Amino acid sequence: MDSATSDRATLSDTADNGLKIVVVGGFGVGKTTMVRSVSEIRPLNTEETMTRAGEAVDHLDGVQAKTSTTVAFDFGRITLDARSVLYLFGAPGQERFWFLWDRLFSGTLGAVVLVDTRRLADSWYAIDRLEHHGTPFIVACNDFGGPLHSEQQIREALDLADDVPLVECDARDRSSSKYVLITLVEHLAALSAARLRAPGTDLPGAAVPGAAVPAGALAGPTPEPAP
Repeated sequence: MDSATSDRATLSDTADNGLKIVVVGGFGVGKTTMVRSVSEIRPLNTEETMTRAGEAVDHLDGVQAKTSTTVAFDFGRITLDARSVLYLFGAPGQERFWFLWDRLFSGTLGAVVLVDTRRLADSWYAIDRLEHHGTPFIVACNDFGGPLHSEQQIREALDLADDVPLVECDARDRSSSKYVLITLVEHLAALSAARLRAPGTDLPGAAVPGAAVPAGALAGPTPEPAP
């Protein structure tokens, strides 16, 4: 496991507002790649080499070239401003590690469901668990060069509500992955505003999901990932 971090992106002493986002999805959809592409530190990866011992439990349809897999979670970090830090967690995709998901969802502002349009059914469990927990999410279609589907076809296949944002991305590209996170933050802000407008939510101390996300926090430049 690679748990080394870069000394070029030390966390500021003034940072006291930690925000958590989880990247979930099926096996081999690019969760580790996305966390790695946007993190300002060298991410913690719990990737292990896949062996023949896992052939009976890991379904490799569509990802036969995959040689390693996440066995716990990925972790990365983005500094938003002097006080706020975004922590990214990538969840493992195999069914045998799904028991970890409920713990990873604890304290999460929102989630990105990363999907491979060649294997849309692999994303159903992630969406089901997020809806079960009441966790806001968006869906990002990672580009694997598969057959093109219209937005409506994808929404119908995943049974997505109209108000759940659906975007395309390339998890290998930092700017593309950053756009996904910005879309999620904007979605959280919209949900927060809608909740504030709803009757009974203007009381002191009312919890508003996403309200702590600084406006435009991800729009500016962040340090480059460590080599």
